[in-house]
Amino acid sequence: MKETGRFDQTVTKMSRYKLSVLGISETHRNQAQQKTLESGEMMLYSDHEEENASHIQEVGVMLYKQPRKTHIEWEQHGSRLIKVSFKTKKEEITMNVIQCHVPTNDNNEEDERQF
Repeated sequence: MKETGRFDQTVTKMSRYKLSVLGISETHRNQAQQKTLESGEMMLYSDHEEENASHIQEVGVMLYKQPRKTHIEWEQHGSRLIKVSFKTKKEEITMNVIQCHVPTNDNNEEDERQF
């Protein structure tokens, strides 16, 4: 997700497969933020808590136009976990979408323990 072209490719795939919400691992972004594209989609992504860390663990959620209108809030829980909350048609129900990046067997035990 480094280049803007990647956002465009992602939006095209979401449209083709009729996806409203897409979780993305390894966004390679260097700061948490919310970015709205010119076409109306929104990208929410986490950042790494440590300075000078490699940016391979961050996660993000891409919202197509319709769910973008119903999202209430989003929270980052470390670099590996992001939660996005949405309003539903039933007033008392909130839907939460959670995207995470789980450490692989290649990581050290400390990474696995922290997760």
